[in-house]
Amino acid sequence: MSAPAEVVAALPQYEIGAAIGQGGMGVVFAGVHRSLRRDVAIKQLPWDVLNHAVSSELFDREARVLASLDHPHIVPVYDYVRTGREHLMVMERLDGGTVHSRFHSGEIGGEQACAIGLAMLAGLHAAHEAGVLHLDVKPKNLLFTTQGVMKVADFGIAKVISEGATLVTHGGEVLGTPAYIAPEQAMGNALSPAADVYSAGTVLYELLSGKLPFDNTRGAISMMRQHMFTDPHPIDGVPSPLAGVVMRSLSRELDSRYRDAETFAADLASAATAVYGPGWLERSRVPVRHLTPRVISAIGAPAPAGDGPTRPVRRPAPDPTVLATRADLEPRKHSGTVLWFRLAAAAAAIVLVVLTLLTPERLPHEATTLKIDGVAASSAPIDLSKTFAVTGEGNPGQVTLALSAAGIPLGSASAVPKPEGEGFRADLAFPGLTRWIAGGAVTATLTADGVPRTFTVVTEQHPLASALGAGSLILALFALAYLESGLRTIRNGHRWRGALIGGPVLGLLFGATAWLCVSVLRVHEPAVLFGVGCAIAGAVATGFVVAAARVRRTR
Repeated sequence: MSAPAEVVAALPQYEIGAAIGQGGMGVVFAGVHRSLRRDVAIKQLPWDVLNHAVSSELFDREARVLASLDHPHIVPVYDYVRTGREHLMVMERLDGGTVHSRFHSGEIGGEQACAIGLAMLAGLHAAHEAGVLHLDVKPKNLLFTTQGVMKVADFGIAKVISEGATLVTHGGEVLGTPAYIAPEQAMGNALSPAADVYSAGTVLYELLSGKLPFDNTRGAISMMRQHMFTDPHPIDGVPSPLAGVVMRSLSRELDSRYRDAETFAADLASAATAVYGPGWLERSRVPVRHLTPRVISAIGAPAPAGDGPTRPVRRPAPDPTVLATRADLEPRKHSGTVLWFRLAAAAAAIVLVVLTLLTPERLPHEATTLKIDGVAASSAPIDLSKTFAVTGEGNPGQVTLALSAAGIPLGSASAVPKPEGEGFRADLAFPGLTRWIAGGAVTATLTADGVPRTFTVVTEQHPLASALGAGSLILALFALAYLESGLRTIRNGHRWRGALIGGPVLGLLFGATAWLCVSVLRVHEPAVLFGVGCAIAGAVATGFVVAAARVRRTR
């Protein structure tokens, strides 16, 4: 595949050859600078994404930061050209292959994997310090020079392409590569260096164990769901010090994962020394440069050996190489508050359940002599899709039957009655929509000559075949799902805007709809006071849950 004419015209100072790579981040062409005779790789970025004004400006800013990065383990950017709809990035061309190719050819052992990990994390740390996230760390983006130096490529491109998107797919390609994507990135949440830490940990897991931490046989969506909702498989066949470091980097919870690449690298260096002994980095024959003093000192300070691989821990121990902050010295001061908030939430939840179950079967109504199709009105099931006869005493001029639930009107039917014996007969038919609205036991009000008579009727339709049943169930699940999403955002260290208002409102909605759904399914006539009590209990419970999560996040 040769370069398009637009690319050739945009870079007259380069001789542009054939394409040497293609993926979700664009097409890469080989090139040579005409005067310097320097081999380069020219990446043509996806124009259909970056052609939008906002994305273009964002990538222009990102490209300037990328061009300023100067680190031996980051592929340098020599030039960036934007002309017409084209966005072209000129980078160093690396012809030594990728970590992916070396791994699959069996050239990477344990020492080499750890050395590659240190080089990868060194480049990531330098980029994070400059404010750039990678968001697509994977073996194919780890390239070698002909001298064997490993460099990280494609910094920042995924961030710009997926900026503002809640889905991480574009044009059939999954940005972030499902096998290596961080849970918060798959969910569309706010991102931090910890997202790259997770991806780097996945790469290291694969290099050390020979397989991925999740089942990769069921497609991209399944893989992303595993990252979001399940813990990785324990790493097999890897010594305990290294296993513990890798599994901590793969924790789904941000407060249990390494927050930055340097801390990850320091623990990795220490664990590798404990496993392979002094001099392992030199024996690996993988050049690693520009390590921070903290990582260099960790290479000479081996971690203690354990009994075996470990799973992700929920609360990592403080790093002894970092000075304690005031937050480290006083992390427990809110623990009592969190406990009381949780107890209060549990009590309110119990009240909600009790009120829901204690809802009376029928509301009190005055005795009535009305009959529906010859059966006492209070015990006659009504098929709302058919015409039915209401009989009673007197001779009214107009009969109206209205249905309601907890005071909410559900539909009405009117008819001029006919004399029948000493009373009347009115043949009523509800609109077709009513049968899909009313379900379970509802309140019926018959008005004749301005005199209302209230009683309970039971619909023949299944409760879930009505808006009262299915609608309340869907709203309850929606409120619960939205609340869980907000709480997960807080647990992952991000801010849920309006949590102190949105949480109780969602709880109020859940309490009210849960009460209504249970009442309808049990064929209980909805009682307003019990519904109000359930709504308040739901709001109180979620309010305390949100407060506890916020307090715990600040610890």
